Amino acid sequence: MTIQELNSETKQILENNIDSVRKSISQHIKGKDITLLAATKTVPATVINYVTKELGVTDIGENRVQELLEKYDELDLDGVKLHFIGKLQTNKVKYIIDKVDMIHSLDSVKLAKEIDARAKKIGKVMDVLVEINSGREENKSGVFPENVSSFLKELEIFENIKIKGFMTIAPVCIEKSDYRKYFKETYSIFIDNLQNKQHNISMEFLSMGMTDSFDIAIEEGSDIVRIGSAIFGSRYN
Repeated sequence: MTIQELNSETKQILENNIDSVRKSISQHIKGKDITLLAATKTVPATVINYVTKELGVTDIGENRVQELLEKYDELDLDGVKLHFIGKLQTNKVKYIIDKVDMIHSLDSVKLAKEIDARAKKIGKVMDVLVEINSGREENKSGVFPENVSSFLKELEIFENIKIKGFMTIAPVCIEKSDYRKYFKETYSIFIDNLQNKQHNISMEFLSMGMTDSFDIAIEEGSDIVRIGSAIFGSRYN
């Protein structure tokens, strides 16, 4: 299916949703640019192409390697940055290293080593975000906040990764206001590292907040918000 074949109702819903999200983002911006990253898990390539080509979305994020590969040839990525935002296994790095602009989920030296080696093979320096486990959840991926400094130091040996900032996925909160403490702590770690002189660190981005929490995340310093259902609804899930 091409963009032209999308029905008018779908197009209108997407346009309205994008407009609503952008208005909400603009209400919480504190004097800086916010990147709207469309989280496109289960979303067909045609729909993705519509929001990038017709509605001005410049950043998209996939979180499953297999799904990314299945869609890749159908995506029109001219002027679009493709992010990998999900848990990444070391044995899957080789499939996406030449396809994505940034990996948001670096959480181990083992993964860093693989990304570095695969990037070196193709002459690329891979932009990454270190994932912080802000909720200190044992069953979730990410580096605990108190271990971030030592983890960054361990990454100093790698020449083909560039640490561009941090990402966090806060625990699910019943009260929306409860997200704030997780974002606040992650922002504090980000600020602490702004002057980090390590050769492969260039702190530029803090990726926090999804559909249910992006407004609070922006208030607490997020530069990138990952929005899925507020754009695409739940019909593709």
